[in-house]
Amino acid sequence: MKAYVLEEIGQLAYKDVPTPQLGDDEVLVEVVNAGICGSDIPRIFKTGTYHFPTIPGHEFAGIVRQAATEANKRFIGKNVGVFPLIPCMECEPCQDMAYEMCKSYNYLGSRTDGGFAEYVAVPVWNLIELPSEVSFEDAAMLEPTCVALHAVRQADMMEVRSAAVYGCGTIGMLVLQWLAAMGIENIYAVGTRKEQQELAAGLTTCTFCSCHEKNPVAYIREQTDGAGVDVVFECVGVSESINNAVSLVRAGGQVVFVGNPAGDITFDKQIYWKILRQQVAIYGTWNSSFTKEREDDWHMAVRAIRTGIIRPSAQITQRFSFDRLHDGLQVMQDKGVFTNKVMVGRELS
Repeated sequence: MKAYVLEEIGQLAYKDVPTPQLGDDEVLVEVVNAGICGSDIPRIFKTGTYHFPTIPGHEFAGIVRQAATEANKRFIGKNVGVFPLIPCMECEPCQDMAYEMCKSYNYLGSRTDGGFAEYVAVPVWNLIELPSEVSFEDAAMLEPTCVALHAVRQADMMEVRSAAVYGCGTIGMLVLQWLAAMGIENIYAVGTRKEQQELAAGLTTCTFCSCHEKNPVAYIREQTDGAGVDVVFECVGVSESINNAVSLVRAGGQVVFVGNPAGDITFDKQIYWKILRQQVAIYGTWNSSFTKEREDDWHMAVRAIRTGIIRPSAQITQRFSFDRLHDGLQVMQDKGVFTNKVMVGRELS
């Protein structure tokens, strides 16, 4: 089969490799679509995966083509999405079904071979069957869609009337979609590009604030009569945006830290005082819940996509054939080109 193999940092080779051999609990998934995650860029070009060689790619969907056991042959021909985290099932978080916090997990695309390949060996446990209304492109975006949903569900949204999303990348834009789907009355988006504003306007009725044109803290406070919003989702992961996120929230409000840190994070003294004196609730969020039950993030997301409430594929800004994945990576590194989600796909034989 053809696959993109990370042989060392910066060396991603498109080559023929053996089709994966299946373990008893695995099926062979033919990849139809795979999304390029922002984290794939440093993983491929700066930090590497956990070992070499590795096939990257953790956002993908496809069709089950083979099964190792008779019991699992019922999956053959099924369209599936894939939860990329493979939990140990033994640690305390796993015993509590908080698999996203597993202490000894494996991970498709970084710790074991992932979706930048024609075929992937996937544990049956990690499959989610797709209804016919869910496209492969939407399914390939289930992972970031569920990361965004998990972030929203960390906050207590029962009394929320206003919210801000700081950062309009893939996850931030998906958070905006979830907030709109929940019927939040006043949603503010803080971004940096006109294209982000246009994309957000096509997905929600949010009010967009460009960091290059206005001070987001002053602007949103003005729009809320000086009070601030009920909840802020920080989706950047740098000190400035984190401090601003706390500045935007009302007294007694909530801030959810979503963005992965790009470096050390520093709180300004007055921001820390605000957290203390105004009793601001701070939440972390990581990955998404996948418990094989109806109310986990993945099953909720599939239902929302099926009914059109959430439209992940509407955020795709560039599409490439599978053999042009390198072009997709190059586009994502070009700061002059607007990207929200870059998708690669294969023609089925």
